[in-house]
Parts: sequence; C-alpha cells; structure tokens
Amino acid sequence: MAKPKKTPRPKAETPKGFRDYFGAEVTQRAEMLRKIAGVYHRYGFDALESSGVETVGALGKFLPDVDRPNEGVFAWQEDADADKTGDWLALRYDLTAPLARVYAQHRNDLPTPYRRYAMGPVWRNEKPGPGRFRQFYQCDADTVGAPSVAADAEICAMLADCLEEVGIERGDYIVRVNNRKVLNGVMEVAGVLDPSYPDKFASERGIVLRAIDKLDRLGLDGVRALLGAGRKDDSGDFTDGAGLTDTQADVVMGFMQAKRETGAETVERLRELVEGSAVGLQGVDELETIADLMAAGGYGPDRVEIDPSVVRGLGYYTGPVFEAELTFEIKDDKGRVRNFGSVAGGGRYDDLVKRFTGQEVPATGVSIGVDRLLAALHAKGRLTSDAVGPVVVTVMDKARMADYQAMVAELRQAGIRAEVYLGNPKNFGNQLKYADRRDSPVAVIAGGDEFDSGMIQIKDLILGAKIAENATLEEWKDQPSQYEVPRADLVAKVRKILELNR
Repeated sequence: MAKPKKTPRPKAETPKGFRDYFGAEVTQRAEMLRKIAGVYHRYGFDALESSGVETVGALGKFLPDVDRPNEGVFAWQEDADADKTGDWLALRYDLTAPLARVYAQHRNDLPTPYRRYAMGPVWRNEKPGPGRFRQFYQCDADTVGAPSVAADAEICAMLADCLEEVGIERGDYIVRVNNRKVLNGVMEVAGVLDPSYPDKFASERGIVLRAIDKLDRLGLDGVRALLGAGRKDDSGDFTDGAGLTDTQADVVMGFMQAKRETGAETVERLRELVEGSAVGLQGVDELETIADLMAAGGYGPDRVEIDPSVVRGLGYYTGPVFEAELTFEIKDDKGRVRNFGSVAGGGRYDDLVKRFTGQEVPATGVSIGVDRLLAALHAKGRLTSDAVGPVVVTVMDKARMADYQAMVAELRQAGIRAEVYLGNPKNFGNQLKYADRRDSPVAVIAGGDEFDSGMIQIKDLILGAKIAENATLEEWKDQPSQYEVPRADLVAKVRKILELNR
C-alpha cells in the first residue's frame, strides 16, 4: 500500500509585491502620520476611517479596467444569494473613491462643506517593481461641497505646513499649482478640444496629457516629438504621437514654457495663450485668486508657486491641480544625482460624487505618499534606522521575579520603555546579547547579594559599546560604563543615562 503523501510545509515568505515592516519603520511612520494628522486637525478637518473593501461599482472609474473588475485591483465575487448574482467586491484602490461613496451615502447627516482626512493602506493589483509595492499607505485630506477656489488654496497651504511639520525645511520643497481649465483652454485653442463635443479628439488629448506629464524625464524635445508623429526611445521602441500640426504643437509648447519670474507674470502669459477660450480664461482667473490668497496667508512663491507644467495624470480633475515636489538632490541606485521629486498631489474633482447622486458636488483634496515622504526624511537625515530599544531588567534569580517586575513597573510608570528578560535566564551572557539585539540603552542587573544590600547594578550599554570600540585598555578602565546605585535611585540613574545618550 502506497504511503500517503505528506502535505508540504508552506513557504515562509511574503507574497510577491508585499513586504513586512518592523520596529523603527512602523514607529516612524506612525509618528509622521501623527504630525500630519495634527496639521489636518488644526485646519478643522475631521478624521474618517472607511471600509477597506468597496463594491466594484463604487470604485467605478477608479478601476484601471472596468470591463475586467479584478484587473488592477484585488477583487472577488460574493456567492449568489437566491436568484441574485453576488456582488463584486474589491480592496480599496485609493482613499478618494471611498470618500465619494461615504459622502453620497451619509450626506444628510454630514455638514456641508464636509472636511475629512483619512490615513491607511490601499491595495493595487499591479506589477510590482523596485520600491513599488501592491500595498502602501496614503494620507488624504479633502473638502466636499465647497465650490470656491479658496478651498483649493487652503489645501495648498495645509500641504506646505504638513511638509514643514514633519521636518522638510523651507527651501527644500515647493507646492506647484496649475489648473486643468487652463489646460483645456490651451487644448481648445490648439484645436484638439471641442466644447460642444467633449469626446472628440479624446485620444489625441490623452497623448498630449501624457506627453506633458513626462516633461521632466523627456525634456522639451521629447515632448515635442510626442505631440507630433511620435518618438523612438533609446531602446528603439517607438511611441505613437498625438499627430498635431506644428502650429498646434506650438500652442501646447508655449503653455509648457509659460512660467515666468513671478506668479503675476505667469498668469498674464497664460491669459494670452488661452485668449478666446471661456473655460481657459476662467481657469486663469482661478489661478490668480489662489496666488492672491496664498500671498495674503504668508505663503510666498518660495513655498507655493504657479507652474503650468503640473498636469496630474488622473482624468477626473476638473480645476486646480497641485503637486508637492522636494527640490533637494539625492543619488539614485546607479549613483546619478537627481532631484527627489514629488511626494504629494491632488486637485479639484467636481464630478466625482455625481456618479452616486446625479448632482454635481464640488470637491478638492490632496494625497500624501507616506512611503515617499518617509524616504525623503531619511535622505535628509531627519530620520535614522537606529531605534532605541527598551531598558532590559535582567534576571539573576528566578525566585525574585516579583522584585524584577516591581523594578520594570517603576520604570514604565516614569515613562521609560522597559521590559524584564523573559527567556531562559540560565546564561547571563545570553541576556546581554538579547539586550544588544534589542538595541537596549541600559541593562539593570540585580541578584541575591544586590537585593540583600539594597544596591543594584546599572549598565550603560551605549557607552560600553563606544568604549569597547574605540578606547585603549587604560581608557576603558578610566571610563566605567557600569554603576552601583541604591535600589531607590533606579529611575533617576536610568533617566540620567538616557538623557546623556540622546
């Protein structure tokens, strides 16, 4: 009789495109989100925590492919109920689609305007790559029900404040603002947008938008090629262009090069470019208003500026769009110097809630890329991977566990992170190795003799490591890193060591 096959053990590995986060990474992210939430709250926004699962219908145009609802998102179909086909459900793709659903569902119970912020993971079933994961955090703030561009200006100011709050210094970032209405006006003047037939030239406009969005990577010549017949890249691959005539391309290129020394000069140049387009002129007026409001609030062009090159890729933006770019230089994986780039973006999307209610509801908001911003803080030295672990109270006598627990309780009540060693205490050297792996700054040592005499040993692990690494034997003798103190001085001595090692 054949032996039954053993069930293979599962592989202990993360799914492709996902990763685990440990210790300092989680703590640093939580602290950064706490600071951002503080700014949002200060601006009068309320927290919202919506479901991590939405119906595919609610996600709607946010799906990469509405004909294949499990393409691009993690989706599944519920079991059929009686004669009813099961609903398609999906993990949320971003935090904006859930907001539209929440507002439409609860609008009678919510204030108007409704100002909310949300933070949490989102999931995208896309091909992973270096630094690109299928689960990542977003940090959003939105105002729903406010038609005035003052709401857009407020978002820009709040974004600047968030960056400074988490440690990005003024001069290392810029919030750049444009308006999709201005871009639509340029398209109209260029002859690739007919207000009477919005779907006409849709393909050409899509190519133009993508070309403008690639300005930083392709340069003016590369974009010009994509506006015309097309472009062949270094690998030989050819990308079809929008097929614009030279005259049409000149209009678009003029728009991309419209930025001037001051915001006022940029606005005037844009007004010239969209002359004859009602929607374009409306967009220019809105940009002018935003610039005035920014100046009135003390947000000068060193923090927020008008920049026609900002496009934002999503098609649902209907008015002002903005992007926060970090301007300091870093080196990429190949050692090349480049600007860090964008860490946040957003804009106005007045048609979003209309999908649910049939009525246009104005809305504007921003999304901060949490992982990108954390990486920027590391690059600027605002954060390090070094984590300070807990004070470890070692165990010399298992019978005195209650005494060790009393010591650790005192430390915790004093606000000091601490733990009792709960492994096998037989080998004291292993306890110190454990403290080392935990990045512990201090070890507390007490056995029967210490308890009997009312004294304890406190070992400064950070100083001890420095002495062992750099000092000679004589220097090591002159700089002891272990102290004998009265039991009553436990908290005071530990606190002093922690302060000296900050």
